[in-house]
Amino acid sequence: MNSPRFPRSIPLWAVSILGIAFGLLTLKEGGTVLFGSELDRAAAGHYVPFVLWFNFLAGFAYVAAGIGLGLRRRWAAYTALAIAVATAVVFLAFGVHVTLEGAFETRTVVAMSLRTAIWAGISFVAWRALLRTPRLEPAP
Repeated sequence: MNSPRFPRSIPLWAVSILGIAFGLLTLKEGGTVLFGSELDRAAAGHYVPFVLWFNFLAGFAYVAAGIGLGLRRRWAAYTALAIAVATAVVFLAFGVHVTLEGAFETRTVVAMSLRTAIWAGISFVAWRALLRTPRLEPAP
C-alpha cells in the first residue's frame, strides 16, 4: 500500500539543508562559548547568557526541523514556525535587556536579526510546501 506523498520541492530541500547546517553551526559556536575555555568565553565578549542558551538549545530544534523538512513531514512546518516565533520573542527580550542598558555585543543584534529572518523564511517555505499543498492520492 502506497502512502500519500507531498510533491517534491526544491525550495523545501534547500531550507532543509539550510536548517540542518545552521543548527550544526549554532551548536558548535554556542557549545564553544558555553563549554569551552575561559579564553573562548572572553573571545565572545559581552554575550547575553539567556540569548546564548536559547540559541544553543534551539540548535537541536534547527537540526530536527531540517531533517523533518527533508523528509517532508508536516510537523516540521509547525516546528519551523515555533522556532521563528520563539526566536522573535527572545530577540524582543534581548531588546529589553539592551534598553535597560545591559551589556551586549553588536554582533548579537546582527545574529538575532539573521536568525529571525532565516526561520521566518524557512517557515514560509515549509508552510507553502507542506501545509498549503493538498496531499496527492497514491498512484493506482
